[in-house]
Amino acid sequence: MRLDLWLWAVRALKTRPLAAAAIKGGKVKVDGLSAKPAHTVRSGQRIAIQINSNETPWVRTLLAVDLPPSRVGAKLVPQYAEDITPVEELEKSRLRAPLIQGRRPPGSGRPTKLERRSMEELFE
Repeated sequence: MRLDLWLWAVRALKTRPLAAAAIKGGKVKVDGLSAKPAHTVRSGQRIAIQINSNETPWVRTLLAVDLPPSRVGAKLVPQYAEDITPVEELEKSRLRAPLIQGRRPPGSGRPTKLERRSMEELFE
């Protein structure tokens, strides 16, 4: 199975074109070596994906356990890929970028009257 198809099938990346672009951009390595989108994935290979979210780059490492017949549901992913990402890398992924001034975190509800007035004062 092609590398870009495998990354998409095990839900490592959202779409196959994104997977192909990441591979071509050198963000995906198979057993420590750069690969092409058409590289054949075999069980037992380690696939490292560099992710640049929240301005803190981190590397997600997957072990190819088996080859899925096509894109699989989230509950079936462990049958085909094992996440062996080191704990240090997982901590990097949890770091948050500093909040943009005047922006509220999602899920914090509506601003109070006092908060709204301070935001209006900030933007004036």
